[in-house]
Amino acid sequence: MATHHHISPVKTGTVALVAFGITYVALEYPAYALKISGALLGGILPALFWLWFWLHEDKVHPEPKKIIFTAFFFGMIAVPLAIFLEKFYIGLAYPNLAEAVAFNVLTFGDFFSWAVIEELLKYGMAFLAGIRSKYFDEPIDAVMYLISVALGFAAAENALFIFGAVKDLGVWGAFTTGNLRFIGASLLHVASSSLLGFFIGFGLCKSRYVRALYIIEGLAVAFTLHAIFNYLIMVINERYLLDIFALLWCVMVIVIFLFEKIKRSPCYRVIGVQPQ
Repeated sequence: MATHHHISPVKTGTVALVAFGITYVALEYPAYALKISGALLGGILPALFWLWFWLHEDKVHPEPKKIIFTAFFFGMIAVPLAIFLEKFYIGLAYPNLAEAVAFNVLTFGDFFSWAVIEELLKYGMAFLAGIRSKYFDEPIDAVMYLISVALGFAAAENALFIFGAVKDLGVWGAFTTGNLRFIGASLLHVASSSLLGFFIGFGLCKSRYVRALYIIEGLAVAFTLHAIFNYLIMVINERYLLDIFALLWCVMVIVIFLFEKIKRSPCYRVIGVQPQ
């Protein structure tokens, strides 16, 4: 179930700084960052810290921690599945090009296809972890499940990036390249997944047909946001990167506003009773 109190901006900012600091410290020590443990520290620990924050905020009527951490874990294991499917897609779309060459000729349609793969995987993992469970009885529950999956996905993705980039570029190179991945990837995954969660949550007490439409609309929004952000990051001049991230932060402001709105939703689903 969901909490019904406000999130403190001070707490949120503190958590963000601590999570950022954890990643920075991990990258400052090459002896650790060159090892898998360093990658796990820099990629997964900040996400776990964010997850702890959300659990702490949801202490009035919390979701079972088993479901939340299952969703987080499912998000992590979705990453290798996404990598496999994305590489498979590249092989189909560019059969006559080497993978390294194909990455240099990607179109917006390719980025959209990748976004579809990742968002569908995250939705599927959230469905398996919590949306299909008996505990999904309030609109905000869907948002919590999808945020947990998104943080797990971002954690594993960042850990893989740190481990690979540090070996090739060195500590500072890993920190300053990759589209500011530590900030952007986590924000993007949380933003796109939470927006889908809002659509699912607001449709909870609607008819079956309307619920299906809400899910389709939510997926379309998640696909589009994810694709546009990744495409802009790849094609735009580096000096405009901060402008792109500013737009993403604007989306996060919308997410926070919707979070407050959905907490006040009067909808409550009685277990075992579904709207027709």
